[in-house]
Amino acid sequence: MASEIRLIHLATGNAHKVQEMQRLANESGLALEIVVAKKMPPVEEDTGTFIGNARKKALALKATLPADAWVLADDSGVCVEALGGEPGVESAYYAGPQGDSAANLRKLTDVMRGVPAEKRAAYFFCVLVLIGPDGAEHGFEGRCNGVLAPEPRGGAGFGYDPLFIPDGFAHTYAQLSELDKNKISHRGRAFAGMAAWLKASALA
Repeated sequence: MASEIRLIHLATGNAHKVQEMQRLANESGLALEIVVAKKMPPVEEDTGTFIGNARKKALALKATLPADAWVLADDSGVCVEALGGEPGVESAYYAGPQGDSAANLRKLTDVMRGVPAEKRAAYFFCVLVLIGPDGAEHGFEGRCNGVLAPEPRGGAGFGYDPLFIPDGFAHTYAQLSELDKNKISHRGRAFAGMAAWLKASALA
């Protein structure tokens, strides 16, 4: 029988993602410690798909760690119908290769300025890839539909959160409490799928 997971290395240098993943683990009742990669290898996110990019990041980090390590990577983004699904997999680099989240938010706000409410539909999408000691890869997806606000609102969250209003809510991701956001967010839904699989597999 496989031993329980106690530690998962997250393939990111984004401290916000580490914090969010740890909160999701706590809220799921998993006794897991999510730790940031001490030295994340440079990875060119050039596969053109969320699953491909997440897998590439997970494999890159896995190659630097002891054989018994568990590794988790995510790739996520916002897809806007009026833009043909952009920024999509390029969400992190929408305003340029520097990966400036504030610049990305400004660009999307500007690009969508003047677009009427009925054409502002969008969704956030997340793919998680978990790799265990045996090298087996497990993928989990999450999606949250919504619309884009005319202007950014709220000071919580990160990335495009201040612009995205999930269906059924009047507030942006960045105006919701962490608990409320995690219940319905794309990353929260993907993590819930992973948590259910870990529990069913008696791994956590």
